[in-house]
Amino acid sequence: MADRRARPRPGLSREKILDAAIEFVDAQGLSALSTRRLGAAMGVDGMSLYHYLPSKAALLDGMVERLLERSLSAIVPPAGTPWPEAVTTIAHALRATLVRHPAMLAILATRPVNSFAAFQILESGLAVMCGQGVPLARAMDVLNAVATFVIGHTLAEVGTTPGHESAQAEPVAADAKAHPLLAESLATGAGTDFDSRFAQTVEFIVQGYARAD
Repeated sequence: MADRRARPRPGLSREKILDAAIEFVDAQGLSALSTRRLGAAMGVDGMSLYHYLPSKAALLDGMVERLLERSLSAIVPPAGTPWPEAVTTIAHALRATLVRHPAMLAILATRPVNSFAAFQILESGLAVMCGQGVPLARAMDVLNAVATFVIGHTLAEVGTTPGHESAQAEPVAADAKAHPLLAESLATGAGTDFDSRFAQTVEFIVQGYARAD
């Protein structure tokens, strides 16, 4: 019997499969993803996807790569942009993409970024910073610190745990007598604005490193 994995299927491409996989996870959650289910959603035999992505690990890595490409390719700071501004722009672009695809956060947060395209994105950021005199070790520290914060902050903001995508935590009111400051914060919204906190913290991280140079 011929191996259907060895032949490409007309109309399919790696990019189309990855885009469909991201859309599938957006709609049904990470725990529902399988090659068979993804193939059914695309109207093709799931086995035919193996020609483009030979394993579940390759599919997940490709989804991370594709999401990063889609997030950052549209945001290309003009040549000569000061690196703090460029890194800040990229941080906001990445968060915006993750907010639109919250189910992808679990994949991005738990899988190593080890694809060629992801390395190209990292290399581009390092080139901008090192080209402006930032030492390589410092440039790596900045990009890692910003990326870790973006993923962690957005995970707390909109992320879900695989298998519990539909679970909603019951809101709990703080006891004004036992926790007066927390109760006031929750009642007034002081310090609970995700957008403001994100923007301020990215600025603190980036400008802190910039001043240390």
